[in-house]
Amino acid sequence: MTVLEQPGSYRPTPPPAWRPRTDPAPLLPDAEPYRVLGTEAAGGLDAGLLLRLYGHLVRGRRYNGQATALTRQGRLAVYPSSAGQEACEVAAALALQEQDWLFPSYRDTLAAVARGLDPVQALTLLRGDWHTGYDPHEHRIAPLCTPLATQLPHAVGLAHAARLKGDDVVALAMVGDGGTSEGDFHEALNFAAVWRAPVVFFVQNNGFAISVPLAKQTAAPSLAHKAVGYGMPGRLVDGNDVAAVHEVLTDAVRHAREGGGPTLVEAVTYRMDAHTNADDATRYRSDAEVDTWRGHDPIALLEQELTERKLLDPSVVAAEREAAERMAADLRDRMNEDPLLDPMDLFTHVYARQTAQLREQAGMLRAELDAADEAAPAAREGAQR
Repeated sequence: MTVLEQPGSYRPTPPPAWRPRTDPAPLLPDAEPYRVLGTEAAGGLDAGLLLRLYGHLVRGRRYNGQATALTRQGRLAVYPSSAGQEACEVAAALALQEQDWLFPSYRDTLAAVARGLDPVQALTLLRGDWHTGYDPHEHRIAPLCTPLATQLPHAVGLAHAARLKGDDVVALAMVGDGGTSEGDFHEALNFAAVWRAPVVFFVQNNGFAISVPLAKQTAAPSLAHKAVGYGMPGRLVDGNDVAAVHEVLTDAVRHAREGGGPTLVEAVTYRMDAHTNADDATRYRSDAEVDTWRGHDPIALLEQELTERKLLDPSVVAAEREAAERMAADLRDRMNEDPLLDPMDLFTHVYARQTAQLREQAGMLRAELDAADEAAPAAREGAQR
């Protein structure tokens, strides 16, 4: 006979597990992506903010083009372009305050640049020179994350720790639609919701996980609908409408800062270029599909709004394009300089305190380099003979 089988034993009544802990209705996203540009709501937008967003978009498009060209010249090993997604990249950076943290994926170099990172430093990882290329603590930008979705639990951990310490910090974690198929995505959302961590999950749904279309990844009505399963709000927004994305992300960041917990934002956008320079996008999508999305270009949408409000004239357009060309020229010149690399940097910044195995490996490499230096004079002398 067990304790619970004894007469008069305590039998706790289980909670009604079928009941939702919160009302799911307020957590559900809208049926259609939220838009601002081209609607009556656009008339109330701040002109200064729109012009600032426009400048970032123009420079961002040129940045993507120049970085792509650098891969063809052999100056970059790879570049995942965000052309067509510039509205998401810029809005994410501008929605944060200085003390907040950005957790980018490998495609989000433009978001890091829009937040103030040196464009060359943003590309150093993709060049193969350094593990990251910048100081994450200085810029409050986590390392560009190549493994899918592993940056999301990191963002939750930082945001939760900041809240425990009483720091006024929000983390914004960026991920692609392909990353939502990873376990890290679901674990991060669950932890964030349970802890009510001040974090915003920003999914850029550009239609494809490399060559796999979204329909082969999920049967959900939208990726934003996944939020309700974890007990957080889901927002669906037109990812090419920079004003709408900025508004939704700003609201989500404010909600997190005020103690409201996390939000999942899905931006519906499109990757105009191939996955990377190593990808042949013509094998899984048509030119007609790409051309259709070119008609929904984020820069053109904003230009139309600014022109209708008489905020954009040829002189402003020319000034922004000239600024973009200066940025591209500076990036091109600096990336064309051969870097001076120290092989021993392989062991720098891997651990705060080097492990015994790492010290052993560093010693072996140092011995090989010293031996090569000693043999170099003899080798040069033999060559001259």
